[in-house]
Amino acid sequence: MRVALIHYWLVGMRGGEKVLESLCRIFPRADIFTHVLDRNAISESILRHRIRTSFINRLPKAVTWYQKYLPLMPLALEQLDLRGYDLVISSESGPAKGVLTGKGCVHICYCHSPMRYLWDFYHDYLESAGPLSGPAFRLFAHRLRLWDYASSARVDYFIANSRNVAERIRKHYRRGAGIIHPPVEYARFRPEGGAFSMAEQSAPYVLLGQLVHYKRPDIAVRAFNDSGRGLLVIGEGEQRRKLEKLARGNIVFMGRQSDAAVARLLAESRGLIFPGEEDFGIVPLEAMAAGRPVLAYAGGGALETIRNGVTGLFFEEQTPQSLNAAIDRLEAEPRAFSPERISNWAAGFDVSVFERKLADYIGKLLESHGRRYAAHNADCK
Repeated sequence: MRVALIHYWLVGMRGGEKVLESLCRIFPRADIFTHVLDRNAISESILRHRIRTSFINRLPKAVTWYQKYLPLMPLALEQLDLRGYDLVISSESGPAKGVLTGKGCVHICYCHSPMRYLWDFYHDYLESAGPLSGPAFRLFAHRLRLWDYASSARVDYFIANSRNVAERIRKHYRRGAGIIHPPVEYARFRPEGGAFSMAEQSAPYVLLGQLVHYKRPDIAVRAFNDSGRGLLVIGEGEQRRKLEKLARGNIVFMGRQSDAAVARLLAESRGLIFPGEEDFGIVPLEAMAAGRPVLAYAGGGALETIRNGVTGLFFEEQTPQSLNAAIDRLEAEPRAFSPERISNWAAGFDVSVFERKLADYIGKLLESHGRRYAAHNADCK
């Protein structure tokens, strides 16, 4: 088979790109198509493949301004020439699934999320948009939403990264989807030799991820302002300056950190704070792989990965008070959260597990598709 992998943009190594790495291992001879490529920000395992970009990559400052070119991406996708490919796998979170394929080609979409800024979180994005970007977004979002729905019909089979996303695919596209949870690099976070220890009572908590509005980092900052507990904030984003002005001295902003530093800081922490509603959420699994409990808002993908009272605790409302109440419960019974048991749970989401499940599922889809195609041809005769 000739295989093409379609990914929205390659400008960093986050959860979507980790899934693409797995697809590259499953299909080592596949070609990759994307809108924008920053070779300095992408892993060697991805760069070993032939990568082709859309015309977006040739526009001014595409590597940093790629999101500003969103209205052009449907047109750019449809210019990609996929003739001659037997299997196309699109990695969808931004525009990726809208490519045009031939009648003999099978198109499978691994969906991290329908574009959240067009659907569920549209009004949240408008609230955080600037005085110029907000009105512009209103103008083109309606047409882009129509295209996004129409392009879902170009996909033969959807695979969702969670039950949460499968439900959103059903809601917005009226399509069913298989479910395969994305991978966590378990070995990177588990201490060498498998030795765990209980975190010191004075150890700080960690808030890890992009500092953007929909992830609700403000809830964590306000909660720790009120409690005086130690909090390390790891990551960058548009909200960092605002949050730094809001935060008191017990909260330390560390910016972006290396993979090794993140693993060490999680392992040395009291636990992870996860106040947003995510499509799935790899970060809680990384903390659990390090043996640390997660305090998460009871919504989205966290409901599928965190065992309440075993690997972490949920708080029911996105308020500082609700979060602090959950932290109080955690600290009242620290021995209930065994680092070894927490880490063992995360092992079930390891890269090796993901790749085996994904390869098996794609194989079954192709086999089933072939049978249906043969039956259809027989009926036509």
